[in-house]
Amino acid sequence: MCLRLALTSMVGMNSSLTPSADPAVVRVRGLTKAYGGRAAVDALDLDVFAGEVVGLIGANGAGKTTAVECLQGLRRPDAGTVRVLGLDPLHDADRLRPLVGSQLQSSALPDRLRVSEAIDLFSTRRAKDAKGLVERFGLGPHLRSSFGSMSGGEQQRLFLVLALLNQPRLVILDELTQGLDPAARREVWSSVAQLRDAGTTVLLVTHELDEAEILCDRVVAVRSGKVLDSGTPAELVARHAGIATISFGVDAVDGDDLIRSLGRVTGVDDIALVPDISGTQVTVHGERSSIAHVGAWLVDRGDIPNDLRVEVPDLEAALLTLLDGPGDPVRTPDLTGALR
Repeated sequence: MCLRLALTSMVGMNSSLTPSADPAVVRVRGLTKAYGGRAAVDALDLDVFAGEVVGLIGANGAGKTTAVECLQGLRRPDAGTVRVLGLDPLHDADRLRPLVGSQLQSSALPDRLRVSEAIDLFSTRRAKDAKGLVERFGLGPHLRSSFGSMSGGEQQRLFLVLALLNQPRLVILDELTQGLDPAARREVWSSVAQLRDAGTTVLLVTHELDEAEILCDRVVAVRSGKVLDSGTPAELVARHAGIATISFGVDAVDGDDLIRSLGRVTGVDDIALVPDISGTQVTVHGERSSIAHVGAWLVDRGDIPNDLRVEVPDLEAALLTLLDGPGDPVRTPDLTGALR
């Protein structure tokens, strides 16, 4: 199989197809796919709307990659319906392929292939502003560089250029920063943020939760092929990891007075006092907003403790709570038509 055919599914080509009237770029209902009797994807529902960056999050083996492979027609579902831009990925593959750009988990190019050659290879007559894309993603100085000589971050930016080269309407990115060092991850995040700011619809598959929290408008938490919950990162944090912890030491004080005073602070749910050799250790639990209010309370007292510590709930804490739970999906509002 020639290189161009082997990698066709990795990049999109422009199309003049009339847009679907469905506001969802991706609409999945009851998607099921099993291997050897074990369900990798189990009755999964998913919507992605135009201009969104949606993250599929979960542990390794949650079925995320299998789901996006079904979206691209690379695997045949056992049950359920899949529509991408109103088309069936299996029966309408020739019509859909030009509309989807993707960077798969196993994407690779020959080491000796130069950046300029890769761009020529994947360009079609409908490719637009290849030079602008190259500059936008900082690859201008690397046009004559071979793929094998580039850093991990530069290679991933090249895959983004190839995925966008032919103006796809949906971009699928699977474990985009896996194996990259922190600096390279930040480079790639910046590139995805550019896509988001340009209004590109992106489906991001990741188990890097800081990545999802920074880049995604919505996230869908998956375990064993089932959707556990979905919403904005902030919504999932509020539902499943909304408790903030603020702790600090104070000189020996009247505990009852301190509890009464702190108890009136907005967002505070619980206060614990533990005497120690230097005074009293105070631990406060409450809503995320309580962090600001407790800080203001400390300022008003005129005593900012040197040992002030804050534990902020994040998406990782929310996902761990979901993964440790019984697995029943959380009911969330139907978003059909709400995010046009």
